[in-house]
Parts: sequence; C-alpha cells; structure tokens
Amino acid sequence: MNVNPTRMEMAKLKKKLATARRGHRLLKDKRDELMRGFLELVRENLSLRNEVEAAIKSANAHMAIAGSLMSPVQLETALMMPKQSVSLDVGEKNVMSVRIPVFRPKFRVTDEKDVFSYGFAFTSSELDGAVSELGAVFEKMVRLAEVEKSCQLMSAEIERTRRRVNALEHVMIPRYEETIRFIAMKLSENERSTTVRLMKSKDLMIKQKIEKDRENGKAQ
Repeated sequence: MNVNPTRMEMAKLKKKLATARRGHRLLKDKRDELMRGFLELVRENLSLRNEVEAAIKSANAHMAIAGSLMSPVQLETALMMPKQSVSLDVGEKNVMSVRIPVFRPKFRVTDEKDVFSYGFAFTSSELDGAVSELGAVFEKMVRLAEVEKSCQLMSAEIERTRRRVNALEHVMIPRYEETIRFIAMKLSENERSTTVRLMKSKDLMIKQKIEKDRENGKAQ
C-alpha cells in the first residue's frame, strides 16, 4: 500500500488490520452457519420433490384412466365448479441476514381435505383418486416452492459471503500485514540512521575539541 512510513500511519493500519481480522472471523462464522442451514434445506428439498413428483405421477395416472372411462364432457362438467378455493399469504423471515419467503396457504372451507366438487354417482373412482392425490400434495407443493426459493437466496448469499471472506483472507489482511512490516522496517532503519548520524556527530565534536585543545596547548 502506498502510505507514508510514519508511526501514526502504522497505528491506523493496525486498527484496520484488527477490524479486518474481526470481520473475517464473523464472516466465516456466518458462512458456516449459512452452509449448515442451506444443506438442511437441500435435504428437505430433495425429500419434498420426490414426494411431490411421486404424487403428481400417481394423480396423472388416475386422471388418464378416468379420462378413458368418462367422456370429455363428463370430466369437464365434474371439474367445472371447484368446491375448494385457496389464497396464499406471502411473508418472509430473516435467516443470517437472508430474507427467505414464507408461504401460508389459506383455504376457503374449514376442511382442506374436502376437495370433491361433484357427486360420485356418475364419475369414475379414478377421478376421485386423482383429485384426492392432488389435494393431499398441495401443501407439500407450496412448501417445496418455499424451500427451493430459500435455497436460491441462501446460495447467492453464501457465494457473496465466500467472496468477502476470500478477499479479506487473501488480499486485505496480507496487504495490511505487509504494509505494517514495511513501515516497521522503515522506522527501524530511520532509527539506526539517526543513531549513526548522532554517533558520527559526537565523534566529530570530540575530534574538534581535541584538535582545539592541542592548538591551545601549543599556543601556550
């Protein structure tokens, strides 16, 4: 760093170095905690995705069979007026300075499992299975969306924190340390130069005094 090699400048750099080391330690702790939370979310995401995909696959299979057993008009009529309606409250929570979303589904009726909007007399039981499967997996789908978005946000924050940690560890802190060593070396060199000059000045003064005493002795 291009600085004046003075004691005041070295004191400022030492304060900056202490702050950088403290910040580096805090950022490392933050990175480690973010990684721990991120891995937990990744495991939950994998489990939820497997469950959701399996349920959707099963529902599609039921719907395909129902479509083969019922006419398109019957199928469309049965699903035309859904009994259940849902709204989604979107909030957020702060996890290590990362604002991750919180999704809360709200159903119109008390029993969110009550999803059948048609009578059972003229419909296939396969349609019941498809609707039931989709109704049962809905909340997991909402949670999956919440977890996946949280993973994206935490991953981005981990990357930003990692870059800051690396910048402090491999650039800023070594630069401060090197500059402090340089200033300390310069100050030590200046002190030695000053000592040498003082010693030479003292020797010169002594020599001059001796010569003067000799001249005074000869004059007498």
